[in-house]
Amino acid sequence: MDFIQAILIAIVEGLTEYLPVSSTAHMIFTSSFFGIQSDDFVKLFQVSIQFGAILAVVVLYWKKFFDFSKINFYIKLACAVVPALVLGKLFDDKIEAVLEKPIPIAIVLIVGGIILLFIDGRFHSPTITNEEDITVKKAVTIGFWQCLAMMPGTSRSAASIIGGMQQGLTRHTAAEFSFFLAVPTMLAVTCYSVFLKTYEASQMKGYELILKTDENLKMFIVGNIVAFIVALIAIKFFIGVIKKYGFKPWGYYRIIAGIILLVYFSFVK
Repeated sequence: MDFIQAILIAIVEGLTEYLPVSSTAHMIFTSSFFGIQSDDFVKLFQVSIQFGAILAVVVLYWKKFFDFSKINFYIKLACAVVPALVLGKLFDDKIEAVLEKPIPIAIVLIVGGIILLFIDGRFHSPTITNEEDITVKKAVTIGFWQCLAMMPGTSRSAASIIGGMQQGLTRHTAAEFSFFLAVPTMLAVTCYSVFLKTYEASQMKGYELILKTDENLKMFIVGNIVAFIVALIAIKFFIGVIKKYGFKPWGYYRIIAGIILLVYFSFVK
């Protein structure tokens, strides 16, 4: 992976992390299209640049994240992230194996798109319009919904937003809580990937891969900066679209993208 390819991957991450379209799937497809070899550093890079996307949420909602008088907010996030931490650790190797198989991911994109076409009509009587009314029990339930995104192509954002709507949240409230929940979830995944995980091929920790060369370190830093800037724009755009049009535009996008990618990897690649 060269410097330009790293920036492209970071742009894709920033654009898609908070949209219900699966950032993992889009990064995998982008890597394949541009011929980026999936070595240990590339795998680490695709996860670690989520840190930049995390910062985008913290900056946009800084009053919420730094209001230490509302301890319930932190308790709910801590409880909601537990299912993903436990199941993610248990199935880490199996998830990584799936990342090498683009056709199943394309199929999941299509199936998820079909679901999004009908999701607005399914939950039409929301009762929760702000985060303060979300109970710990509902937060944990949303956390379990988020675990569906362990299958690449599902979309963490889509799974947690649908889970929120199933628990009675409005589209807007479910989307914002999904953003909040992404921070501890992705921070934990990033820290594990950078500081704790040993990568099989190189037998190195993530931070060792980053510091292995000056180029790796520069790509890591620039990648996070790019993902941060692009995610700031994408979050504001998504909130505007979901308020006005709901999930149908994203459903159509997933179906079209999934079909194109299915054809590409079946007959062209």
